[in-house]
Amino acid sequence: MKVKICGLQEPEHVLAAVDAGADYIGFVFAPSKRRVSPRQAAALASLIPPRVKRVGVFVNPTQDELDEAILVAGLDIIQLHGEESNEFCAKQVKPVIKAFSIISKNDVMNLGNYDVLYHLVDAPGTGYRGGSGHSFDWSLIPQGNKPSHLFLAGGLSSENIKKAINEVKPYGVDVSSGVETNGVKDIQKIKTFIHLAKA
Repeated sequence: MKVKICGLQEPEHVLAAVDAGADYIGFVFAPSKRRVSPRQAAALASLIPPRVKRVGVFVNPTQDELDEAILVAGLDIIQLHGEESNEFCAKQVKPVIKAFSIISKNDVMNLGNYDVLYHLVDAPGTGYRGGSGHSFDWSLIPQGNKPSHLFLAGGLSSENIKKAINEVKPYGVDVSSGVETNGVKDIQKIKTFIHLAKA
């Protein structure tokens, strides 16, 4: 099971996630309380070994914004949470994680319209895209006909991660608020979540 810890802003949290076995570290460049600048992300990314992928999270970015963040922060993957088209995704030089807010089966069907390496299913955002701490109806995700590299996000925590994996059987899981205490990343919660997801 692949694990992505998202919305990291502090060196100690990056190191804790890497040491615990995270496969992907996510930096948020979109409007969010977890937002970092390309320079901040670069400093944090310098702590990440090559085996762990650096992911930049964006919402409806311009190409210039993407190019700058990729160059400055050394991103391996870009995650797009807005209304980006399949054509926009296809012209990127880095692999793309395209995120989809899931409310109905129609939203799930939309995954097939995007030819990207990774698809991510998430609960609809509240104030921002993603990171809401809410989950969606996992039964909407079909077992027989889903993308091979599907990330599950939205309201995941140590309390429900085993149930989520058993029900959805994703390629990977993505967590942000579920490893926080009072809105701040919690080292013990990061370690516990990764351990349970990989168990």
